[in-house]
Amino acid sequence: MKESIYFKLEGLHERLQEIDALLGTKTVITDQQTFRALCKERSELEPVVSRFKEFQTIENAIAAARTIMDEPGMRTLAEEDISENQKRLEILEPTLKKLLLPSDPADSKNIFLEIRAGTGGEEAALFAGDLFRMYSRYTERRHWHMEILNESLSEQGGYKEVVIRIIGKGAYSRLKFESGGHRVQRVPDTESQGRIHTSACTVAVLPEIDDIEEVELNPTDLRIDTFRASGAGGQHVNKTDSAIRITHLPTNTVVECQDERSQHKNKARAMSLLRSKLLIAEQERQAIDRAEKRRSLIGSGDRSQRIRTYNFPQGRITDHRINLTLYKLAEFLQGDLDPIIEPLINEYQAEQLAALSEL
Repeated sequence: MKESIYFKLEGLHERLQEIDALLGTKTVITDQQTFRALCKERSELEPVVSRFKEFQTIENAIAAARTIMDEPGMRTLAEEDISENQKRLEILEPTLKKLLLPSDPADSKNIFLEIRAGTGGEEAALFAGDLFRMYSRYTERRHWHMEILNESLSEQGGYKEVVIRIIGKGAYSRLKFESGGHRVQRVPDTESQGRIHTSACTVAVLPEIDDIEEVELNPTDLRIDTFRASGAGGQHVNKTDSAIRITHLPTNTVVECQDERSQHKNKARAMSLLRSKLLIAEQERQAIDRAEKRRSLIGSGDRSQRIRTYNFPQGRITDHRINLTLYKLAEFLQGDLDPIIEPLINEYQAEQLAALSEL
């Protein structure tokens, strides 16, 4: 293991001991905010330090075996111990490095997932509907919960736009790689000559912002409009202005939410979505301002970027970021996304590990 990584692990061990001491003090116990923050930090450090202690124990066992190498009749036994423990170290070291990778604080959050039809007219809207069903089925597979916040249907039953909220542990960690341009190649039902058409949709995945991380919003910067929700819903929808549209005037960012039941709930959801959008926009602005930005396998989330192609005639999906092609389009559209999500996560971690090794 590189000396710099070893020193970092020793520093984390010392920090865990410091936290344990602080958690026993009266000052921290009576300060609930500090107490919660330290408990959270401890829960993040403990798995790393536990593995590091195991690593050190194995190192000590190797050192002890080497001290008895020259004793009569002990060489063979010592060599066996050293060989076995070195194999354990080789397995444990990459695990430790992975635990050292910086965690994305948004990974555990719920998400807002937006799908918008792009080039291709009605065929793009139908493809947006396919993507919506695909993510819905993946949500079911993960035992998450989904809410439709806003939808705009096309004439043939697709979606010009649909915004959903997905509630579930690790939702952002699994779906954050979906942001970007999704392209479909297939023969539309209306195509009489059997020609393949190419259409596109954009997907954006935004982590839901917790109250403690709220983007500050000045009420004077907001224009809030109410209107009647569209779609099924009976008399309540037809007679009640329950849908909400919020415009953030300084950035001209517009969000809508229609729940059909409660204007109050719609407003709360719309405000949360607005904060998420503004936070992402600020993060992107800061990223652009940096002179050197590391290449990212998952892209920037720019909606003009093509990340994946769905080819119906050949039954294949190609993810262009990792040059992965699978001939499992039917299964993929039924929500079996992990055969692509897992390689994306692995490639992203591999890039982070490479950067860590350069320290």
